[in-house]
Amino acid sequence: MTALITFFAVLLLVPGGVAAAAVARQRLTDMEWEHAHAQAVITAADIRAGRLTNPITPRVTGADLIQVVASDRHVVASSAAAKALAPLTDAWPTRQEPRLDVQTCGLPHVGCVRLEAVLVSGPPMSSPTTGSPGGSASPSVSPSVTPVTSSARPAKASATPVATTPGPYVVYVGERVSSPMSTGIFDTLFAIQVAGLIFLTAWATWKITGRTLRPVGVIRAELAAINVNDLSSRVPEPAGEDEIARLAKTINNTLGRLDHAQRGLEQMLEQQRQFASDASHELRTPIAGLRTQLEDAVLHFDATDLHTTLDHALGDVDRLEAIAADLLLLARLGSDVPESRVSLDLAELVEGEVSTRAGRHPTRLSLESGTMVGVVPGQMRRALANLLDNAQRHAKGAVSVDVRRTGDGAELIVSDDGEGIPVADRERVFRRFTRLDTARSRAHGGTGLGLAIAQEIARAHHGTLSVEDSPGGGARFILRVPLDGSAPARN
Repeated sequence: MTALITFFAVLLLVPGGVAAAAVARQRLTDMEWEHAHAQAVITAADIRAGRLTNPITPRVTGADLIQVVASDRHVVASSAAAKALAPLTDAWPTRQEPRLDVQTCGLPHVGCVRLEAVLVSGPPMSSPTTGSPGGSASPSVSPSVTPVTSSARPAKASATPVATTPGPYVVYVGERVSSPMSTGIFDTLFAIQVAGLIFLTAWATWKITGRTLRPVGVIRAELAAINVNDLSSRVPEPAGEDEIARLAKTINNTLGRLDHAQRGLEQMLEQQRQFASDASHELRTPIAGLRTQLEDAVLHFDATDLHTTLDHALGDVDRLEAIAADLLLLARLGSDVPESRVSLDLAELVEGEVSTRAGRHPTRLSLESGTMVGVVPGQMRRALANLLDNAQRHAKGAVSVDVRRTGDGAELIVSDDGEGIPVADRERVFRRFTRLDTARSRAHGGTGLGLAIAQEIARAHHGTLSVEDSPGGGARFILRVPLDGSAPARN
C-alpha cells in the first residue's frame, strides 16, 4: 500500500513539475525581455515622432545597448554604451514578423547580450554630422547569433507587432547577461531541481505513509491471532482521534461485545446442561420411587397393601405431572408467545386468591385498592400462588401479603417470618431446581421451580422479582410490575 501511494504521488508530481518548469521558464523569459522591450518601444516612439537624438539616452535601467540601424545596415544612432560598435546582430525583422528576440555571446568587449530587434517605419533620417557611431561605415556582419521567432525559438523569445510608417529602421536594444543564464543551462538546473523535489516528495510520502499505515499492520496481525475460543484479546489503540485510532477503538468495542456474547452463550449452555441434569434428577426420583413400589407389589403381592401402594404411586405420578407442567410453563414463558392481557385490580386478585387457600399459617393482608395492572390473570395468579406456597413452607408463624402503588408501578410483597435467605444466595434462589439447604428439601413439597416460574412471569410482564430481609425477620419477596396506564385509579 505504501509503495502504491508513493507511486501515485510521483505520477501526479511529474506532470505538475513539468508544467511548473514550463510556467517558470516562460515567466523568467518574460521578465528577462521586459527591460529591452520597454526601451525598444520608447526608441521606436521617438523615431516616429522625429525626436531621436544621438547619442540615445537609455530610459530603462539595464537596457543600455541601443542602436538604430537603417535598411542599408549602417548605424544611424546609438547609445553611449554601443558607440563605435557594428550592428549588434544581423537578424533583421520583416513586416510579417516585425519583432525578434535573440541572444548572443560573441560580441567582442561586450560578452553575452540579450537583444530585441524592432522594425520601425519613420521619417527619413540622416546620419549625424558629429560623433556618428558608424554613419559612414559599410554594413558589417555581427557575430553568429540564433534568431528567435514565434514559430521556433530555442532561446528566450517573444513576438509583439509594432505599427510602422514608411522608411523602415530597426531598433536594437541589448541587455548584458551572464553566460550561465543561457537557456540550456537554465533548463538543466531547473530539471535537476524538479527531479530533486520529486525525489524528496516521494521519500517523504513513503515515510509518512509508512508511519501512518504501520498501526494498520499491527492491528491486522493482532486480529489474525485472535481465535473464536478466546475473544479477550484486544488490538492496540494508537494515540489521537484520527481514522485509524477510531477504527482500532471500534474493533475493540466489537471484540468486547463478541466476548460478552460468547461468555453469555457459554453461561447459557452451562445453565442448560445444569438444568438438564437437575431435571433428570428431579424426574428420576419419583420414577424410581414408583418403580420400587410396583416391583415390591409384584414380588410380594399377597403381603402388599394394594390401597397404600396405589396411593403412594399416585403421589409420585402427581409429582411427575407437576414437574412436567412446570417445565412446560417455563418453556412457554421463555418463548415470548404473546398472550391476551386484561386490566384488573391487583388487590382484588390477591384477595380472591388468598380466600381460596388454606395454609398452615394465617395470612395478613394489606391491600391498596385501585392498583390497576395489565396482566395475564392466570400467570399472575400462578406467580402469587408460588410465592404464597414458598412463604407457607418456611414461615414460623405468619405470612403477610401487601399490594401498593409506587410511582408508575405496582408492588406485590409476600413476607414470612422464617429463617430468611442469605445475601449470597439471593440470586441463586431463583435458579431452577435450586434448594438452599435441607430445610428446602423435597419433603417440604414443591418441584423446585416455583420461584423460577414466578420470576419468569414477572419478566414476561416487564417487571422484576427480588428478595430482601423482612422487617420482622425472614424473607420478603417483592414483585414489581408497571401500572396499567389506560385504566383510571379507583378511590
